[in-house]
Amino acid sequence: MPDPHDISARKADHLALCETGDVGFVGKTTLFEDVELIHDALPDLHADDIDTSCVVLGKTLRAPLLIAAMTGGTAQAEAVNRRLAAAAERHGIGFCFGSQRPLLRGNEAGYRVRDVAPTALLVGNIGVVQAAQTATVRLRELVDFSGVDALAIHLNAAQEMAQPGGDRDFRGGIAAIRRVVAEIGVPVLVKETGAGISRRAAKRLVAAGVTWIDTGGAGGTSWVAVEMHRAQAEQKAIAARFRDWGIPTAACLLQLHGVHADVIATGGVSSGLDVAKAIALGATAAGMASPFLKAQAQGEQALDAAITQVLAEL
Repeated sequence: MPDPHDISARKADHLALCETGDVGFVGKTTLFEDVELIHDALPDLHADDIDTSCVVLGKTLRAPLLIAAMTGGTAQAEAVNRRLAAAAERHGIGFCFGSQRPLLRGNEAGYRVRDVAPTALLVGNIGVVQAAQTATVRLRELVDFSGVDALAIHLNAAQEMAQPGGDRDFRGGIAAIRRVVAEIGVPVLVKETGAGISRRAAKRLVAAGVTWIDTGGAGGTSWVAVEMHRAQAEQKAIAARFRDWGIPTAACLLQLHGVHADVIATGGVSSGLDVAKAIALGATAAGMASPFLKAQAQGEQALDAAITQVLAEL
């Protein structure tokens, strides 16, 4: 079995599995298929006049769309992130790094993209467990190194429980979030990674000073499924039981109504119509990962086509 503490190898596994593996939810969806937008037979506007621009984490985007967090910390991630960030720059949307935990250990691969995305919204990313273990000044160094406009703190207890060698001690998370929000000096986004954020959790985050929440809901990539494929027999069987764990993304959005935070919808968002539904349910913007990861593997033209289609649908 590979060394569970080899983060670079783990990140390479994650990237490969997300590109080509069977890592979706089995019996659970985002529930966006149950959300219907009401047709307006008298729109009384010119389609070219529709303005989809919005402000996310202090930066104006041409459309309420982010390339959601995926990867970093491997040689392959370097090319992927630069390709995705450059596309974000071309289209005026946001780009989010995958976990920057490797950067804390000196692995810089994939975490410098500002030269290809000089004006794009860039969002850094660190796990809540690592945030609790790391001084704010060190996290600020991470922010400065990668030139990001904001920092995401990701919550991934379900994934860690399924992961070989994963974290088991989640104490101090809300205190760490409160500290980082107060001290880091850039906007902070707290996000789930496929299991969703409930109303109860969101209220605790808002009380800690969080003003941006990313649903990271169920229905897209199951990170428990990703870790299931990496695990040995006994742990694989347990992970398989919890492959569908989580709150569907559309249900998360309904849960977060009135919690006094801006919401980004991620988790199985796969089209411009999904983005529109997310906004109708209260989101400020939405993020997509897997569709763009797969498109960029086909080259810049395919990636641009994928983003253009989403924006046209929206």
